[in-house]
Amino acid sequence: MVKNSLFSWIAMVLSSLVLLFIVAPLAGMFLHTGAAELLETAEDKEVIRSVWLTLWVSFAATLTFAVGAVPLAWVLARKSFPLKKIVQGIIDLPVVLPHTAAGIAILGFISRDGLLGKAAASAGITLINSPAGIALAMAFVSLPFLINSARDGFAAVPERLEKAALTLGAVRSRVFFTISLPLAWRSIVTGFIMMFARGMSEFGAVVIVAYHPMIAPVLIYERFTSFGLKYARPASVFFIIVALAFFVILRLISMGPKKAEISRDAEA
Repeated sequence: MVKNSLFSWIAMVLSSLVLLFIVAPLAGMFLHTGAAELLETAEDKEVIRSVWLTLWVSFAATLTFAVGAVPLAWVLARKSFPLKKIVQGIIDLPVVLPHTAAGIAILGFISRDGLLGKAAASAGITLINSPAGIALAMAFVSLPFLINSARDGFAAVPERLEKAALTLGAVRSRVFFTISLPLAWRSIVTGFIMMFARGMSEFGAVVIVAYHPMIAPVLIYERFTSFGLKYARPASVFFIIVALAFFVILRLISMGPKKAEISRDAEA
């Protein structure tokens, strides 16, 4: 009992230090931002424009790429194929790439000499310094969060349920949309929110692809380098507040009405 109690106290102290490390910088930023400064920032059209651009571009990128990311996650969870581990490693690669390297990779892909850039240019579309280019940079660094979370969700769905439905004559697409997808839904939504959040916070890749129009992280950096910490801090606080409100709304929507779940006892 004594050893367990001592361990619990040590764990609590260490946990508190980690939480303090996370909370203290954020709390300090809020405490050093006056209400008048925050109100002035909230009325700044440039700030409003950059925050709105950040939110809708990141959300649009997440929604667009989810169309392919969710089926890919199902394939990774259910299918065995040659070089599967290499494919999984490639999917995780953007997470470990330096942000500037990711930006350079995307820039080469969407420039007029790049594969996608040439196709876009032929259609009269410019990807560099545009919301479309920003969306691609955001998606490149954040896709692994959605794919991995959705893959884990599909992997947790008992295969016996899918096989039973197939045995009863259901086609694969119906099994996916009526069994696999509903049971893995929470993991998919979690991945969706994480991808959205990661894309929204991206700076390094985006600033190489599109300095203008400015998303919020680029605007904050520009104000910091041009005018200093005092001028950049209110914009940072405002962006954090808006992002937090947006995440709370997404979480509430994702929770929805609690649905009945199939118990594991019934599956046995």
